[in-house]
Amino acid sequence: MIHPIEYRYGTKEMKRIWSEESKIKRMIRVEIALLKALAKKGYLSYEEVEKVRKNAIKIKPERVKEIEDEIRHDIMALVKAIGEVAECRWIHFGATSNDIIDTATATQLRDSVLIFEEKIKKLALILAEKAIEYKEVVCLGRTHGQPALPTTYGFRFAVWASEIARHYIRLKQMKERLLVGKMSGAVGTQAGFGKEGFEIENEVMRLLNLKPAMISTQVIPRDVYCEYLEFLANLATTLEKIALNIRILQRAEVGELMEKFEKKQVGSSTMPHKRNPIDSENVCGLARIVRAFVEPQHQSSILWEERDLTNSSAERITLLEATILADHILTRLTKVISGIGIDLENVRRNLEAQKGLNLSEAVMIELTKKGVDRQIAHEILREASMRAYANKSSLLEELLKEEVILKHFSKEELSEIIKPENYLGTALERVDQVVEWVRKVFHES
Repeated sequence: MIHPIEYRYGTKEMKRIWSEESKIKRMIRVEIALLKALAKKGYLSYEEVEKVRKNAIKIKPERVKEIEDEIRHDIMALVKAIGEVAECRWIHFGATSNDIIDTATATQLRDSVLIFEEKIKKLALILAEKAIEYKEVVCLGRTHGQPALPTTYGFRFAVWASEIARHYIRLKQMKERLLVGKMSGAVGTQAGFGKEGFEIENEVMRLLNLKPAMISTQVIPRDVYCEYLEFLANLATTLEKIALNIRILQRAEVGELMEKFEKKQVGSSTMPHKRNPIDSENVCGLARIVRAFVEPQHQSSILWEERDLTNSSAERITLLEATILADHILTRLTKVISGIGIDLENVRRNLEAQKGLNLSEAVMIELTKKGVDRQIAHEILREASMRAYANKSSLLEELLKEEVILKHFSKEELSEIIKPENYLGTALERVDQVVEWVRKVFHES
């Protein structure tokens, strides 16, 4: 074993789809579907097709590889391997290599998309549940990594849930363009099938539960693969964003979130106390690899005339690895979110440690409502905040030194204004709206 995907990364269900054995079987199914379509047109009998099918499904990848090593052509090696076990003069009739390759790939993509749909749905709904569970857990919001207005953990989970749900919608919309096969011959004109080309192609795709490409050369236009890789990169980016924020919020000086740590789990080979966010780190690292496949796939779309072979070698890597790794990190992040821990004491501690400074906007808003120019109100609060930083005092203490403030507010009124719970705007209602929408997305699907 050489590649980490072989022994470290990827789920069994997704790796099974993209294994070499699966690829060979799927290409054989395409060849059999072509024979069935030809039989329907009277080229051969269904009995002949069944004889080929029964024998061809026994072909081992090793035998195809042996022939390929000799003749240096993968699809012709497959055709010869089928011919060895089942004599039939109609095998591969009218087809070109990428009729078989691209159509078989479409079945891999179709089955992969089904897995992505289920897993994206699962993660989005888990995030929606967390959004409701922690809707009213007020926490410190941060922008630029610095204290900002209060928000809630439910709001954070709702933001993530909405983003994951949008990926589900994108995937649904993309399927019509992505899940297409072809049976159109060497340059796409179906010359080998003559005027029966449309009917033969349509029948092959019907048998394989695919749509025929609108038009193709020797290969299906690669813009559909680019869109798929872009989708995986976009999904991976969202997953990394969530994982990154979990890592930030797990840092000891923050300590608000915590990945589930198993009873016998080891955090460090030398520091026994460590509880590292390794799953979230894994998501972040592999998301970068998924995104890295976007450019090679775009380059693989730029082919000479009806096609050259520069896409072939790259696509053996891009489609397979991006799919397996995206599924891997989606599965892993779902595990993290399912078992995530929130330290409510630390959440409150971090909020109160700001001594009201992060509520400066709330006072500015109320001061403006009292008739003070908004820019003047901003400067009053800015100066008071800077003094609070310098004196290590609270915002309330510094505001009580301001005549303009005392003219409009009592100490008790100021205390109410700078309570985090009183400055959440529409946060709670927004969580409810988002969760309702997310659940509707999957209910209607």
